[in-house]
Amino acid sequence: MTRRALLHTAARPRVALAVVALALTACAPSGGVPVSPAPTSSRAERDDVSTGLQAVEERYDVTVGVSLLNTGTGETISYRGAERFGFASTVKVFLAAEFLRRTPEDARDDLVRWTAADIERAGYSPVTTARLDTGLTAAESAEAAVRESDNTATNLVFDQIGGPAELDAALSRLGDDVTDIVDVEPGLNTVGPDSTGNTTTADAFTTSLAALRGAGSSTDSDAATLAEWMSGNATGDALVRAGAPSGWTVADKSGGAGAVRNDIAVVTPPGRPPLVLTVLTRKNDASAPYEDAAVSESAAVVLNTVR
Repeated sequence: MTRRALLHTAARPRVALAVVALALTACAPSGGVPVSPAPTSSRAERDDVSTGLQAVEERYDVTVGVSLLNTGTGETISYRGAERFGFASTVKVFLAAEFLRRTPEDARDDLVRWTAADIERAGYSPVTTARLDTGLTAAESAEAAVRESDNTATNLVFDQIGGPAELDAALSRLGDDVTDIVDVEPGLNTVGPDSTGNTTTADAFTTSLAALRGAGSSTDSDAATLAEWMSGNATGDALVRAGAPSGWTVADKSGGAGAVRNDIAVVTPPGRPPLVLTVLTRKNDASAPYEDAAVSESAAVVLNTVR
């Protein structure tokens, strides 16, 4: 059974995948991207974005953090970009990237197994539940973590790279000393009071995604693999993809738990360089469920500014 059949993902246009792979291989120079890319957006653009995002915050009673990098011009747009949010499952894109970076091609076909108890502990696990009796290859587990946000698959990949501390170190190598990875699933969705554990900022995630090609972080082949997995993300249709202008290609990784709903994406307008976009949201009432529309409408505000 092919990986695509395993995860029941419709085929995506090859051109779109090529564009997204180019984004991941061309976002950064060989030494990575600067923490604060320049130039920033104009004052008028910043005012338009602030007004639009404040309206989203009021409409959905949420706090929004947004960071966008135009990989062609270096222009950035940031709204609450340095404010911390729980990252939830968006971190899985970096987990998969680190798996690809450190795992040789032949080892990616190694069979990994798990138990029903592992699934019960992890929670949401559609792929690993279906494949409990047969197992997955190491690469299939990483793909399931990104495409389907499978929690047990995520924990299998954490095991393969050495745990949360190793992923935290990988992000530090990209220049990200902000993101604080403490737990595996399901704990990575929990943010304690006065703790930075399991949090990031929109600026940090955008910079880290743009930097993945720098500092020897991935080969062109691995970047293409990650881009394909992100392009097949089954959980992101109502998020950045829903807020993007018609005809723009979106490859993303979503995340959500309780009051938190997030999306991290590479957005490619036709005939133009890719944009790297992070949208992080949390309801102001921590007991309220998240709303997808807060993410999609925030994305629309920012992307319509640069269309």
